[in-house]
Amino acid sequence: MNILAIIASPRGMKGNTGRLLEEVLVGVKETGAETEILSLSSVKVQPCVGCDHCHKTGICIIKDDYEGIKAKLLASDGFILASPNYIFSVTAQMKAFFDRCNGLIHCMALEGKYAAVVETSGGGEDADVISYMERVVNTLGATSVGGIGSPMAGIRTFPEEANLYGKARALGCELCHCIREKRQFPEQDQFLDAFRSMDIRPGRIHEGVLGVRA
Repeated sequence: MNILAIIASPRGMKGNTGRLLEEVLVGVKETGAETEILSLSSVKVQPCVGCDHCHKTGICIIKDDYEGIKAKLLASDGFILASPNYIFSVTAQMKAFFDRCNGLIHCMALEGKYAAVVETSGGGEDADVISYMERVVNTLGATSVGGIGSPMAGIRTFPEEANLYGKARALGCELCHCIREKRQFPEQDQFLDAFRSMDIRPGRIHEGVLGVRA
């Protein structure tokens, strides 16, 4: 089993989000799964330009690292999205990545995959950012097994660390168990069914290009 962790902190794994993600990955590794960390701070993902090329061909026309990241996501068994809270949302790096996933969203190309989300903040408002990332997971076609977030207490430190880290490791384990058991989440299934039936996703005709259900 391969789990891809995408972290959008400008500090990579050296910041607070990286520290909390480390604990989630401990839980992932306890199940025997393999992990890969992809830091958006070390790759180039430009903003979407709205050209609609991904809907017509299944491939983004912008020449940067996005298509490589997409390939890793499609090849993974599950994934983790991790971002600091920047003014009540994800970082610019993560938002640019989400916008470039437009073609994947129109195909619901990650259908059948499971994901977890990780968030940290300077002073709270964690739940809204976690909810936003989970919504993105669903629009990609995947199922969220949950998220974890916390305000920081200092550099790479958090309030009630032992309890927080225990929950983080449990989330990593849960992600892998859900993948193995193909666990059902009825509320999310209802959302996915409704989104699937909207018939506004022309990119679905390019599933062969994307490598899903070819």
